[in-house]
Amino acid sequence: MSSWTAQVRKLQAEQRRQERDARKRQKDLERRSKEKAKLSALEQARLEVEAHENALEVLLSVHKEQSAPIDWAEFASALPPHEPVRPGRLEFEAVLRHGVGDLENSGGSGGAAAEEARARDEREYQTMREEYERERAEWERMRALAKRVLSGEAGAYSEAISEFSSLGEIAHLGSSIHFTVRSPKLIDCVLTVSGREAIPAEVKSLTAAGKLSVKTMPKPRFHEIYQDYVCGCVLRLAREVLALLPVDEVLVTASVDGIDARSGRPAELPVLSAAIARDVVERLDFERLDPSDSMENFPHRGDVMASRKGGEFLPIVPLTPADLAPAQPERMDFAGLLTNVRQLRVEIGSKLKPVTPIPDENAERSLTT
Repeated sequence: MSSWTAQVRKLQAEQRRQERDARKRQKDLERRSKEKAKLSALEQARLEVEAHENALEVLLSVHKEQSAPIDWAEFASALPPHEPVRPGRLEFEAVLRHGVGDLENSGGSGGAAAEEARARDEREYQTMREEYERERAEWERMRALAKRVLSGEAGAYSEAISEFSSLGEIAHLGSSIHFTVRSPKLIDCVLTVSGREAIPAEVKSLTAAGKLSVKTMPKPRFHEIYQDYVCGCVLRLAREVLALLPVDEVLVTASVDGIDARSGRPAELPVLSAAIARDVVERLDFERLDPSDSMENFPHRGDVMASRKGGEFLPIVPLTPADLAPAQPERMDFAGLLTNVRQLRVEIGSKLKPVTPIPDENAERSLTT
């Protein structure tokens, strides 16, 4: 069982490690861009292409990041901070300097030095005591929150979301993120994804001579990047919630800026809704998967693959918790029941090990006679 201080330091260290190489490289490129005027024309061209490619890498790898998982059980069982011990170091040093005999003479310099040292020791103790009281109050607050989170209290989930900065770090994904606690095992999230301006409208590359070439990005490539980005944002938000809270599933609906066909006016249109289950997420390799293709792993609405061909997301009616509830067999029609049986058969078959057949000696003898 770790102490409170060790647990806090562990969490802080994990959070500091969250900045991945692409973002570090992006900062380096921004710094180098400020020194661009000092570079030659060829160096400037290389730097501009490198910055362009890095910007695309950041957009298309947003799903690869995840904050450190929070172990609420460890917070709930963490030991309290150690109560400070009243120090006497400075007074002891005064004794060594002046000698016991000199200190006993209240009129001597040794007595004054001892009093000053004792006062400084007391001030140091009071400072330590104030820090301890702050840590103790924080420990009690976090332990109480952890116990409420582990019990599945909706209010505790909301406090945890507001408390930890991991979700604040992904505010760049969109203009707004809203959470609704549906049950101890399900959270509903609505994300308004950043507009199309997040995607570069141009393609930058180097010619054979090393000069900068700037062309308008082809529409199919633009839409492919945009749709992978939207799906990546959905995955990233779900991963953050699963790392933060002990839920089994996150229902994420992504909206984008578009035109309402009924009014012809700009509106936020829901285009993708997916139920991201923890057990499925744990089986995926986020370093190698394609965000749009990965939606096939989850119950979802939004024809991602078709939209990649057509170039536009189509508005949808978002999934609701009622859509995720398993249908009762007695309420299914024959086709639904047959589909359910087939799914169960596949699931059971995937969990069974293949059985090696035992050779039948009598059958072999009968074949050889």
